[in-house]
Amino acid sequence: MADTTQAPEVDYSLNNPDTLTKYKTAAQISYKVLEAVTALCNEGEKIVEICKKGDELLDEEIAKVYKGKKIAKGISHPTTVSPSSYVTPYTPLVSDAAEAETTLKAGEIVKIQLGAQIDGFGTIVCDMHVVAKKDAAKEVVSGREADLILATHYANELLLRLMVPQGLLAQGTDEEKAKATAQRAPTQAQISSLLEKVAKAYDCKLVENTTSWLFGRNEIEGAKKIILAPGDGVRGDGVPEVGEVWGVEVGLSLGSGKVKNLDHRATLHRRTTTTYILKRPSSRQTLSEVVKKFGTFPFSLRQLEDEKAAKVGVVECVRNGVLRQYEPAGDAEGAPVSRILSTIAITKNGLTKLAAPTIDLEQYKSDKKIEDEEILKILEQPLARSTGNKKNKNKKKKTTGGDE
Repeated sequence: MADTTQAPEVDYSLNNPDTLTKYKTAAQISYKVLEAVTALCNEGEKIVEICKKGDELLDEEIAKVYKGKKIAKGISHPTTVSPSSYVTPYTPLVSDAAEAETTLKAGEIVKIQLGAQIDGFGTIVCDMHVVAKKDAAKEVVSGREADLILATHYANELLLRLMVPQGLLAQGTDEEKAKATAQRAPTQAQISSLLEKVAKAYDCKLVENTTSWLFGRNEIEGAKKIILAPGDGVRGDGVPEVGEVWGVEVGLSLGSGKVKNLDHRATLHRRTTTTYILKRPSSRQTLSEVVKKFGTFPFSLRQLEDEKAAKVGVVECVRNGVLRQYEPAGDAEGAPVSRILSTIAITKNGLTKLAAPTIDLEQYKSDKKIEDEEILKILEQPLARSTGNKKNKNKKKKTTGGDE
């Protein structure tokens, strides 16, 4: 008699400790490689070479974990290095001669983005870096670049606190806790309005349509999303809740915050859920390689076996919606823009930064500051309950990384 017993359904939520462990493992890899790639971002270095090295480092670190286990693992976001005015992740191709020669310039703010995934649980992190002059010692950053970076840091810290579910960290009597829990979460319009106050304090603008997404297993663009400074006809949907993992993004501009498409090839793609019988052998071969190597996570054409063949193979895939291409975009005025992205988990103890950029506030000097009392009050709020060792309670912190 055949055994009709079904295997128990696996719980992939944060209720399963194994899920959080995999997220944390992916996050550790992402952050370690981010630090290494940041160190490579020096004046005169070619962006394409930095991106290639970043992906090599990701592959090396990913290979070290969960050895011998039948668990899918890989890159959740290829290494991208976006020049000063670029809004979207940028990763040129070796076969595009002109772009392959693009180098980093001293003083520009570059955005470095990458990520790893374990068993479909992906983390992505993006940080900013001011390119130093060749062979120059590390200097304090001032002027408008410092304004932009500090504004982005505080806007991000504000957004994270606005994402903590109402009443989750409330203290006091049961009645006071119940009252706090009953309060409505801020609307997305209110979130944008509050972040705009931070941007204004530093004479910056929010980059339109900057989107934070709910993450899931094999999914970095879930059903919920928060959109900052949404354009006409654009709106976010959903409120963060306990048990969720999010990719939280903040972008600011020294210009208008408006965005335009750039005259560059789209080199970043991602598989969709659309099915279509592709006619060209080159298209089928490209899609097959994508499915095998990247699943539903973003990838760069330079990561495929034959970059030139991939440029041909993706055309039919994109035209028929099997692959989505990310259009390169930049500031409409060519002004410097910032972007940071953190992967966070919301648990019963609050918000945990899994993979998040760090900042040494002593490195940036600005004559501007936040004076709005409402904003300052929110920034004073904790992200999570203190569950650490009391010995470490008074340890001075310079960074925003790790649990708070």
